[in-house]
Amino acid sequence: MNSARDYLNDIDRFGRLLHGYRPREPQLRMADAVAEAIDKRGTLLVEAETGTGKTLAYLLPALLSDGPTLVSTGTKSLQDQLFFKDLPMVLKALGLPRKAALLKGRANYLCPYRLELHQEEARFLTRETAEQLQIVAHWAPRTRTGDIAELKQLPEDAPVWPWVTSTADNCLGTECPKYSECPLMNARKEAQEADLVVVNHHLFFADAALRGEGVSELLPSANTVIFDEAHQLPEVAANFFGDSLSTRQVQELGRDALSEAAHSALDLAELNQRVSALDKAGQDLRLSLGEQERRAPWSEVAEISAVQEAGEALLDALIDLNDFLEPQARSSRGLESCARRAAEHVLTLKSILDANGPNRVYWFETFRRTVVLHSTPLSVAAQLRAQREKHPCAWVLTSATLSVAGRFEHLQKRLGLDEADTLRLESPFDFKRQAVFYVPEGLPAPSSPDYTASLTRAMIPVIQAAEGRTFFLFTSHRALREAAALLRDAKLDYPLLVQGEAGRRELLDDFRRLGNAVLLGTSSFWEGIDVRGEALSCVIIDKLPFGSPGDPVAAARIEHINRTGGNAFRDYQLPQAVLALRQGAGRLIRDPEDTGLLVVGDPRLVTKGYGKLFLDSLPGMTRTRKAEVVQRFFPHIAKLQAQRLQSSQTGEAPGASAPQEQTNDAHSGH
Repeated sequence: MNSARDYLNDIDRFGRLLHGYRPREPQLRMADAVAEAIDKRGTLLVEAETGTGKTLAYLLPALLSDGPTLVSTGTKSLQDQLFFKDLPMVLKALGLPRKAALLKGRANYLCPYRLELHQEEARFLTRETAEQLQIVAHWAPRTRTGDIAELKQLPEDAPVWPWVTSTADNCLGTECPKYSECPLMNARKEAQEADLVVVNHHLFFADAALRGEGVSELLPSANTVIFDEAHQLPEVAANFFGDSLSTRQVQELGRDALSEAAHSALDLAELNQRVSALDKAGQDLRLSLGEQERRAPWSEVAEISAVQEAGEALLDALIDLNDFLEPQARSSRGLESCARRAAEHVLTLKSILDANGPNRVYWFETFRRTVVLHSTPLSVAAQLRAQREKHPCAWVLTSATLSVAGRFEHLQKRLGLDEADTLRLESPFDFKRQAVFYVPEGLPAPSSPDYTASLTRAMIPVIQAAEGRTFFLFTSHRALREAAALLRDAKLDYPLLVQGEAGRRELLDDFRRLGNAVLLGTSSFWEGIDVRGEALSCVIIDKLPFGSPGDPVAAARIEHINRTGGNAFRDYQLPQAVLALRQGAGRLIRDPEDTGLLVVGDPRLVTKGYGKLFLDSLPGMTRTRKAEVVQRFFPHIAKLQAQRLQSSQTGEAPGASAPQEQTNDAHSGH
């Protein structure tokens, strides 16, 4: 059989399906390395920078191998792109009989039982939710997959979804009267029969943490597990190997108990009394933690008497409900599920209130109406190592950003992958020709109260030179709001799109459609976004993206590393910031024909010794500190594009791209 390299070198085969396809040496090297890892059942870390073509480089060896493959992606949108766009194209090019399946978490699938249950109780719902319930009921008989993403009429956060989807808590499993028509079970069945299954990290780690989401049924027979966007794994895994309990979960338990009891001989009046007490205890806990929304260590509030009383009252209310439900559990599968959930919530809440587990951080998040209590492990290396030892297949982890200045030790240590093979593949893009990296002169220190205002004013001429077409990325919502107000006052000639004023997808669609917009965004806009062409010609990053020392999990990790003899800044904070900066900078050049300007405002790049680590980790763009070079850059690019258009008509080669006056020393004065 042909190898992945042979197929990738077949220009005719892929050229019919991919416009302008040419085999790339980094892509071929990655395909060889993935094929070898699959053959040896080894573990491989591959950093494949933008433009490498990593999706083809791992899909081909996986589809050409013998056993089933699990591919896990960072987001549901990437999961959909892989399954609906990339996979069909590769399968068509290969011409091989391979079956692929898509598997998402249970919250993404319609639950026919809960739909029917709550249609009967629609009078208890708000008017908006009741109307949405009718839309779902109209769609339900027509869907083949039951994937709620099909129902474009309703937004992702529509209040109806918790009423018509299941959770691990309330799913009745094989005892469900609608089991035979369950979209989730059908999706799992298809996945078990497939040669390649596309999942996402949240689903994978929910299962690794024994949450029963369906991936564990696939792992024993898997020949290969591939993680795309693998830089996200430490944080995702930590969330799932920890424990959490929200007041919303507690309220849902009470609601479900009442729904199930309505079909039984249970004393509804007494149950109602206990559920009301549970609701009140949850609300009192939220009130005891103050009005503002925040994330903080549990130790900050654990000694406050009002918080202690509210926590104990919630625990007592859960115990009371559990004591009431337990004797009735055998009367129906639904009540049995509610009793089990109550018992689990009691154990989780008790452990978080005690907060004495080793190498764990206990913390909480408050939202407008709810509070979430968390217990998070400081390291997931041991759990991930155990997962790989339990399933000794090939493990491939890939992303555009896995290394810090070319070294993988930071991620290897966090994921317990000390023995893994590593491969680093630089982008085939000509960054020196395609992009300029600008570090402005004369800005105050980032800690200065005037920093955001000074940077924003300095960026107005840059945005005007770029004719809009700019992502302005921030490390905090506060800075974003301040800059948005200043840019509105400046009355720019270009549309201003601000995160929080519309959904992420809507903002990106508007940005692409308008072609000259300025988009202001924070964390979720730093990665996973692909805007090609002239619509995005400038990326401005306000500060080096060091994690907030006020984040309770980060703060606990920092303290733990320092206490055990490490250097948290060098070993954790600095590498994390480098990887985050590489993600943000990676938004700029997404195509061989893209050109653009990257601006990092933070003067620490040139005033601090560690600035060199950031610079050494970024692509080799032409560097400058001169504002006048930036002003010349965009007219220069426009002229070159005109030359390129002319040369494509005459057959002559266009000239070089970078303005001659630019310097390559962005950290002069080191």
